[in-house]
Amino acid sequence: MKLLFSFFVIVGLNYSVIAEQVKYKTYFGECPSRVAGNLTMNLIKTFEKNRSLKDLKSMMVEEKLAQKHFISDYKISFDPVEDMLKFNLQCPKALMKVQIYKESGSEGYDAILVDNGELYDPTYETILRTESKLSRKLPFLAIPVGQLDKELRDKITEMMKSMDQGLGEMVSEVILDEEKELTIILSVNTIPSSVFLGQDDWIKKVEKLTKIVGYMKQKDRVPAVINLMNAEKVVVKFSDKF
Repeated sequence: MKLLFSFFVIVGLNYSVIAEQVKYKTYFGECPSRVAGNLTMNLIKTFEKNRSLKDLKSMMVEEKLAQKHFISDYKISFDPVEDMLKFNLQCPKALMKVQIYKESGSEGYDAILVDNGELYDPTYETILRTESKLSRKLPFLAIPVGQLDKELRDKITEMMKSMDQGLGEMVSEVILDEEKELTIILSVNTIPSSVFLGQDDWIKKVEKLTKIVGYMKQKDRVPAVINLMNAEKVVVKFSDKF
């Protein structure tokens, strides 16, 4: 009697499947496995119908599957020698919770700012936390709806990414007003500290902010207000000791 065995092997988020003589291999990167897994299984079923790579790529674009599954970048390829379909999926890191408000303050909506400058649905954070892919507390970004253009989002994104881990963990809130002036609220051992960055040179000013905060921590002091509106003339006001 001959026996036929099929094997299903999972190692982390990489796995291969042998089904109907076609092998599939996926890499999910930092993507939530449940969301990425559902996407790839749907694409695999489509591929099994006529083995058309073109159909998969058209399906991704026409049905906007990358956006629906929080995919920031992807690569789908087929190796005829190995007879293997390969998926490489990438998802962005969550940077901030965003509160988008109207000037009246009566209405608004929430989103998640990710490290490519895009805004994602708040459920992205929930999914990441469910799979333990996000443990730290996200700072808030308050921004008027009229200032929601991509250029400004990119500037804020690059500024946040430029911070070292120590300073980044102190940021509790970032506020952009109607004049496009930026204010950062730090929480230093639960003591708030307001940092005024003005309209420009945010990354350069954050570099100075890092040095100021580091120096003040060594002196066991909390800067209550740091005025960096003019990067060449820094004004610091102190608060109580830690």
